[in-house]
Amino acid sequence: MGKGKFVISLDFEIYWGIRDVISLNDYKKNLLGIREAMPFLLHLFKQYNINATFATVGFLFFQDKKELCKNLPQEKPHYFNSNLSPYYHVQSIGKNEKEDPFHFGTSTIDQVIAAGQEIGSHSFSHFYCLEKGASLQAFKEDLSAAIQIASKKKIELKSFVFPRNQYNEDYINICKEMGFTSFRGNEKSWLFSSETRGPFMNFRRPFRLLDSYINLSGHNCYSFDYMKRSPILNISSSRFLRPFSKRLKAIEKLRLKRITDSMSFAAKKGLVYHLWWHPHNFGINQSENFSFLENILKHYKKLNTEFDFESVSMQQLANEII
Repeated sequence: MGKGKFVISLDFEIYWGIRDVISLNDYKKNLLGIREAMPFLLHLFKQYNINATFATVGFLFFQDKKELCKNLPQEKPHYFNSNLSPYYHVQSIGKNEKEDPFHFGTSTIDQVIAAGQEIGSHSFSHFYCLEKGASLQAFKEDLSAAIQIASKKKIELKSFVFPRNQYNEDYINICKEMGFTSFRGNEKSWLFSSETRGPFMNFRRPFRLLDSYINLSGHNCYSFDYMKRSPILNISSSRFLRPFSKRLKAIEKLRLKRITDSMSFAAKKGLVYHLWWHPHNFGINQSENFSFLENILKHYKKLNTEFDFESVSMQQLANEII
């Protein structure tokens, strides 16, 4: 039995990832909080020897609006629901990162690079693979644009996270064709199957919330053999790290135990545990969120000492297994 692995990935998208579901004014405080939270997050990762993957929306790489507009792909998704397309939103953004910190993130990307963490891809445009109007060709051009802009920072994109966790094997094969070696798949439980928004997703939502506190779906830890069954390595999600909720403060210990129990299971069984969240989840209630995260990282260090449980980025894990 090999030693277990601890994977952390973050979906770095700022407003591009949520612009179709919440107004900027309603979420502005969370988004501005990213700038304050990121340096401390990177410091915490360094302190606990954590290797993480920051799956980044390609739009965030650009210095200004002019450069972004010059580099849009020719073939774009034609979503039946036009609100899903960020391309109709591009003309309304500010000129640059200083003027508009909600749509540009190149300085934060530079911080992640300087900290020695992996930059992965969250697509160029926050592409929704399973929405009506998406196409394989548009997705391929989207990835090409993401790869091109990342290369200007001398980044070779190898790890992919599908926006809204929407994917199927055809889209995974496009990722392989474009040079990606791993992706973050969904948990195996029916609670987390890849779906578009709709009645079934709404039905599952309370069960997902409960599963964050009580073990309904299992530990969601994975063997190397399981991950190798996909066209590229499927480093499936084990747990979304929900942000602190004042309403649920009384049961925070259950939320922590749900995560640490599964980490322990992975460490003892030589399996992979994959935790993920968005930087904007830590944009508010930073003291509570970072205290909770540090408790997780302290447990990781304990498992690292006792079972040689190892923190790896998605790319590091793919390089080791493939």
